[in-house]
Amino acid sequence: MRYAGNWMTAVDDRILEYLSEHESGSPTKMKREGPIRYSRQQVHRRCKMLAEKGLINDLGNGVYMITEDGEAYLGGRLDTEDWVYIDEETDGDNHDGSTGDTITDS
Repeated sequence: MRYAGNWMTAVDDRILEYLSEHESGSPTKMKREGPIRYSRQQVHRRCKMLAEKGLINDLGNGVYMITEDGEAYLGGRLDTEDWVYIDEETDGDNHDGSTGDTITDS
């Protein structure tokens, strides 16, 4: 499950999916080759927003690349509303977030 922020639109997921599969791309290339049913201009606007938010990098000349945060969002590990990583359960241990120490029941 993905945790999309209120600022995100449906095209954002398509852009991130395309970049995850193809490493990099331009709005024109995404429109032409990807399953994106939006205008090139709309894709370009959303790429700028995704870059501002840190989900993709602007490599220059209209070419973009997905970031680790973008991959985390696609994998359901990042909530882009509150920008919080969602922890996966790890062997039932409880961790103290301030120190990284494991807390055990004594």
